[in-house]
Amino acid sequence: MYVHLGQDVVVQSAKIVGIFDLETSTLSSATRAYLAQSEKAGRVVNVSLEMPKSFVVAADRDGERVYITQISSATLKKRTGFLAGLRVSNRREGSK
Repeated sequence: MYVHLGQDVVVQSAKIVGIFDLETSTLSSATRAYLAQSEKAGRVVNVSLEMPKSFVVAADRDGERVYITQISSATLKKRTGFLAGLRVSNRREGSK
């Protein structure tokens, strides 16, 4: 399955390592340092024409890529089916 990140960019959902909200995650100095280091290494792809809301870290054949997108982290998580998978998992655990 593929996840649309904005403009004409899609990523295989199996290659997504994490989806992060820019506003809350960049409060951490470690996250800011990671993003700066990724930018310096040329691993950041900006797919946002508007104010960015989130970033996605995806595995790449060369390591990893960071996608900056205007789509909210909640919407991206829904697109991956991650939240639906948690609901199914929770129902199974509750029925034991």
